[in-house]
Amino acid sequence: MEEEENLQGKYFSITDPKGTNTVIYQVNRTEKEYLKTSPKYTVERLDYTEEIIGDRKKKTFYVDNPAPDGNPLVILSFGKEKVIVNMGFLDYDVVKISKKPMPMSFKTLYNEEATEYKEFAYTPNMKRPISIIDPETTEEIKPILYFDEETKEVKGKCKLKPYKKYFAFEIGSENKKK
Repeated sequence: MEEEENLQGKYFSITDPKGTNTVIYQVNRTEKEYLKTSPKYTVERLDYTEEIIGDRKKKTFYVDNPAPDGNPLVILSFGKEKVIVNMGFLDYDVVKISKKPMPMSFKTLYNEEATEYKEFAYTPNMKRPISIIDPETTEEIKPILYFDEETKEVKGKCKLKPYKKYFAFEIGSENKKK
């Protein structure tokens, strides 16, 4: 019976004002058996449905396998020339916006040279610690997967176009010093 409840998942809605497009990522802690060779956290974009209400968009986001102790969330609201970053937490059926930020690094990627590739490692269960987003469309840049013979790891490579800005973020460990 307990497994059936997990399959149902959870959902919540937000409403974007005109000119704003919000996407939400769930933060996953890497399983203990993979921690020595993998990042401590990975990110997973939540699926959503969209409903137009006047000049606003109501989005309903879905968490397929909610954790019993809740799910940390990264809420990214893309507007014209800016990104608002919030941390949240799905606790039962309520989304709480965090007052204490989770350690996260983010930056704008831009290159005027030829096509650039950004590389990163995957966990053994095919999850990744970083997401690269096109801020104009808010679509994720899908990585090309390959097996690195030297390190014996599955890695991802994102192809970035020259003269174009991208938004990239990665969840870090609290004890990591910059």
